[in-house]
Amino acid sequence: MSQLPSFTVFDTETTGLDPKRGDKIIEIAGVRIEDGVIREDLSFTQFVNPERSIPWEAKRVNHIEDSDVAGAPTIDQVLPEFLEFAKGSILIAHNCDFDMNFLQTEKELCWGYIEMPECLCTMRLSRALYPSEFRHNLDSLAARLAIKMPVGRHRAMPDVLMTAQALLVMLKNGDISTMDHLRKLAGKKSLVA
Repeated sequence: MSQLPSFTVFDTETTGLDPKRGDKIIEIAGVRIEDGVIREDLSFTQFVNPERSIPWEAKRVNHIEDSDVAGAPTIDQVLPEFLEFAKGSILIAHNCDFDMNFLQTEKELCWGYIEMPECLCTMRLSRALYPSEFRHNLDSLAARLAIKMPVGRHRAMPDVLMTAQALLVMLKNGDISTMDHLRKLAGKKSLVA
């Protein structure tokens, strides 16, 4: 892994599934991986006030209540702080299209121009490394890789730590030591043939 850069593994919790329909981020967390080591001392976690009530369906999954986010800063404050935390690294998320869709939509609420860093996907990496497996969600991947389910699953930081562990195991299992190799397996597929 010596040729690989620093990573920021991150996750968001949201009020729903579609930012284009008004769903909002209510929690964002990240942890740095430096030199192939998960650095829990270099972590970011923050509730986000969505300026709307959290639907019961979301509360049932992530156990975040309206009272948890009522005094939290709004996304225009949190997103620049998170991106500053992630600066100089490659973003990693499980099913990164979901999280990046929210970040891209929410960045429009922030002052000025915000450049979004590259993001690679551990779900895509799992599909590339384990093509005969049917499921590639985080629970299935963790079971496949013998990663212990953390307390607080479906909250941002526990999910981040599971994803970070899964990434390191897959990098080793796939003998991935360069960014070109990782991008080929975990990056967006080109639409050009």
